[in-house]
Amino acid sequence: MSSQNVDSAPKASQVQKSGVRAAFEYTGIPPSWFDKRPKLPSRNWLIFLSVTTSIVACYVYDRRECKRIRADYSSRVEYLARDPLGTTELPRKVTVYGAKWPGDEDHDKSLRFFRKYVKPILVAAAVDYEMVSGRRSGDLANRIADEIKTRRRVDAGLEPPSQSLMPLPNQPTLEQKHKRELEGGIVLVGRHTLKEFMSGLKRGWTESMDRADREDMLARELASDGRFDEPEELVVDPEVVDGEPLPTRSRLLPSQNAALFSPLQMPSSSPSKSTQSISNIPAHLDTPPSTIPTLPTLLLVPFTNHIGFRQVPNMLWGFFNERHKVRAGSEAAYALIMNHMRPFAAPNTTVTASEVQESQPDGHQGGDLDFDLPAESYYDGAYTPSETEKARKTYYDALPAKLATARALARGTRPPTKEEHSHPPPTEVELRAERLKKEMRWRGDEAGWEIVKPGQPAQWDERFADALQVFDEPRADNVS
Repeated sequence: MSSQNVDSAPKASQVQKSGVRAAFEYTGIPPSWFDKRPKLPSRNWLIFLSVTTSIVACYVYDRRECKRIRADYSSRVEYLARDPLGTTELPRKVTVYGAKWPGDEDHDKSLRFFRKYVKPILVAAAVDYEMVSGRRSGDLANRIADEIKTRRRVDAGLEPPSQSLMPLPNQPTLEQKHKRELEGGIVLVGRHTLKEFMSGLKRGWTESMDRADREDMLARELASDGRFDEPEELVVDPEVVDGEPLPTRSRLLPSQNAALFSPLQMPSSSPSKSTQSISNIPAHLDTPPSTIPTLPTLLLVPFTNHIGFRQVPNMLWGFFNERHKVRAGSEAAYALIMNHMRPFAAPNTTVTASEVQESQPDGHQGGDLDFDLPAESYYDGAYTPSETEKARKTYYDALPAKLATARALARGTRPPTKEEHSHPPPTEVELRAERLKKEMRWRGDEAGWEIVKPGQPAQWDERFADALQVFDEPRADNVS
């Protein structure tokens, strides 16, 4: 009886194999693989898979939303690109201004934002554009002021309008160019660009029409500050000292006279162009106009550039929320394309910039001048004038030694060293040119920072109230 139970036990324990399993066992797959049962991953694997899946899902969802938003707005305006143009007609063209973000060496960030988020909608509607960038802070304000002064001179008949070298038969007239500018518009990317634009606008319509050469004026100022003057020396009898003739440099050209041959200090016998223009401009023409002609409509595009270690969380948030930038850029482009305008909202009070800064330290002025005001908090501390002062002090501390070496080698008072043979030091003329270049950059950075620094109000003139308009979002009932 017991022997029968022993013999029947292994037969009962045998598992019925399916044909598929039997076939796979003969292929060399270990039998243990067929006995495994599915189970949940370990705690560490669950954490890793959850975090990775969430990150990938957020990224994919955001990029799909970006494509959907861009495609949605492109489909709304693409019918405009199919409208035929006449043989002498030109497409609508806008001017895009992008100033340098304070503290960022990459001056093209503003225009890069435009190309990525605003340009695709303009291209879908066949709207042409011209981009203008400022390489340093304040460059955009200077350029706009100079362009306005040139226009005032042309309108006053003091200067002929600019013409192309090869005149074309269908070349537009000056009136046609102004009309096309008004029909196009101006795009301002970021609050810092708005501040530089308003500063250049006010200077162009308020200052004299004279276009003074800033580099020439600075060169004359630097030539008289005594940095390159010869050091005072004791007066010694050049004939005989202790019965021996003393070799002197009395026959050498002094440095002050040598500077006359420098292009930075060369006196001109005839008055400069700026001097002639001042003397030729009548007083009644050089007076700022009481009214300003209508200016192209402005499109204000919000833009914030996050730089620095403290803003890394904002960078990470922005990486997974590109859809918000795409929507903001698409809405701005759609407002421009649909040509929905409103008057420029003037500030609440008409006081000077210093009075506004004292009464409202946060820089609030009211109206459209408060556009994208929170963005100023992100470049607070990005640049300080102390950086320029430190660089200027370091340069001027090392300048006397460089100047002494240049003069010694030029006059032959000592032979050049082996290092100076392989790497010649700069001459005095080169040192003057280098100083002029550095001062131009330092003073430009200081002037540009005074325009865009946090809390500094944007420039305003009462004459702008009737001359400026702003593109605004079309209302819901106007959107088809």
